[in-house]
Amino acid sequence: MPSCGPKANVGDTLPRTLRLILQYDGTDYVGWQRQASGTSIQGLLEEALRPIEGGAVTVHGAGRTDAGTHASGQVASCRLEAVIEAARLVRALNAVLPPEVRVARADVVADDFHARFSATGKIYDYRIVNDRFVSPFLRRYVWHVGPSLDLEAMRVAALSLLGEHDFAAFQGTRSKVPTSVRTVRKIEWSGTGRSDAPLVFTIEGDGFLRHMVRIIAGTLADIGAGRTSATAMPEILASRARVRAGATAPASGLTLREVLYSHKIAP
Repeated sequence: MPSCGPKANVGDTLPRTLRLILQYDGTDYVGWQRQASGTSIQGLLEEALRPIEGGAVTVHGAGRTDAGTHASGQVASCRLEAVIEAARLVRALNAVLPPEVRVARADVVADDFHARFSATGKIYDYRIVNDRFVSPFLRRYVWHVGPSLDLEAMRVAALSLLGEHDFAAFQGTRSKVPTSVRTVRKIEWSGTGRSDAPLVFTIEGDGFLRHMVRIIAGTLADIGAGRTSATAMPEILASRARVRAGATAPASGLTLREVLYSHKIAP
C-alpha cells in the first residue's frame, strides 16, 4: 500500500487512529451520514481520504447532523495505514473537499478513541433572527421569525428542560432508540434577535434525540409568540407526546458547536 508522507517514527504502529475536527455549512448536503442519494459530509470525507490511504476508509462521526444542519466543531475518527503528518493530512483534505467543508485540525489519538462512543456530551447553538428581515449574509445560518417574540418567556420555559428527563415529546417521529431519557446540563442565551445580533439558544447535554434541539426551538418559538404558555413546558415534557410540542424548527438555524470528551480538545 502506498504511503503519503514521511516514514513513521521508531515505535509508531500502523494503522493509526486519527481524530478530525470539522466545520461545514450543511445547507446543500443531506447531513453527516451517507444516504442512498444526495451528498453527505461523511461521504465527501471518505472519498477525500481514499487516494491518501490507497483504499476505502470508514469515517465515524460524533453526531449525525440532519440535512441542512451546520457544524463548527464536528468530530470524526478513522483508522489509516498511510503514513502522513497530521498537518499535511489537513492540507491534503482541504485541497479536495468543497469550500463549504473544512478540516480544522487532525491529531493521532489512542486506538480506543471513537468519535461517537468516546463522547461525553455535545453543545448545540440554535440561531433565530426576530426582525423585519434577515440579512442575506445570515439567511443560511438562522431561522427567520418575523412576528415579535417574548424572549423572556422563552428563557423561563427553557429552564424546565434542565436536568434528566424523558424527552420523548421532543423526539422526531420514527426514531428508534433504546431510551429517550437524556440529561440537559446547561442552557444559555445571547443576542437580541435582531438581524445584526441573532438570538442564540445554546444547549449542552449528554446526548440528543433525533430533531430534539429543533423541536425544542420550535416549541420555544410558539411560547415566544404567545401560542403556548411558558408554564406549559413542564406539562409538554411530562406528556412524552410528540403532538404536544411545537413544530420542528428549520435545520438552517442549528449548528453543532462542540463535541465533549473526558479530555478537552485543544483549539
